[in-house]
Amino acid sequence: MPELPDIALYLDALAPRVVGRQLERLRIASPFLLRTADPPVADLSGRTIRDVRRLGKRIVLAFEDEYFVVLHLMIAGRLHWKPAGAPIPQRAGLAAFDFPNGTLLLTEAGTKHRASLYVVRGERALAEHDPGGLDVLTATLEQFRAALTRESHTLKRALTDPRAFDGIGNAYSDEILHAARLSPLRLTSQVSAEESERLFHAIRTTLHTWITRLQEETGDGFPEKVTAFRPGMAVHGRFRQPCPVCGSPVQRIRHATNDVNYCATCQTGGRLLADRSLSRLLKQDWPRSLEEWEERTDPGRKPGEDGGLTPDANPGKAQN
Repeated sequence: MPELPDIALYLDALAPRVVGRQLERLRIASPFLLRTADPPVADLSGRTIRDVRRLGKRIVLAFEDEYFVVLHLMIAGRLHWKPAGAPIPQRAGLAAFDFPNGTLLLTEAGTKHRASLYVVRGERALAEHDPGGLDVLTATLEQFRAALTRESHTLKRALTDPRAFDGIGNAYSDEILHAARLSPLRLTSQVSAEESERLFHAIRTTLHTWITRLQEETGDGFPEKVTAFRPGMAVHGRFRQPCPVCGSPVQRIRHATNDVNYCATCQTGGRLLADRSLSRLLKQDWPRSLEEWEERTDPGRKPGEDGGLTPDANPGKAQN
């Protein structure tokens, strides 16, 4: 799912292309996309876009007379800028925003139809789409600590909860926690004042760094490679690759559809975090440290190759 740096990148690319322009027509190809009926989509035609903004992980197109389009890209939704009148792709195409100077296409890979579009009128109606999470880039340390400790959750869950924090998802939470040298499964109620301050600065530094980096890579073009896995990330999507700080293999645990990536040396004092289903199966055979993990790995294999018992080993093979 596009997160804060990716949404910021989209907004930077959209602003010079659509702000001050009249929308000629909004074409919707997928019946699953539009989630509102009033006001009708036809009301947007001929109206000028006054602003583009972010609402959590949502993109908002603000039209004159307080009309708003709220786009939630979810996991596979993406935006593309094409020449005016460009056709909507048959398979992945969801909608097209036609402007005199070009067409903004909305696509979604796969068949799950998770991306959504809402047309609302009035700031109050728009506010209903705000999850309410704290914008850490503009918040104070005290505000951050209050949001962090409001409920007792793991740091991973707290950072990715849109009601707690604004715009942080699975990918950048991995990067933030690595930068802060904190375990993703550490409870927020157990975080010290020094650790919470370290986390606060890690969030701001990580997000600012990636916003700047993505902007420099894209330049004046339109972002076409928005992804959760980027070269240069420290741990996210880098399972078994060396940590850029200490060289230890990056570890991974899986819960539901999400992966949690971390460095045991930098973040957990060398202790491996257990994947619930596999650790329950292996019980006492679960490796408790990187040293034990390495001892169970064939020393003749290179880093990154399968061998021995790892936290993500196939349970069937682990029993053999």
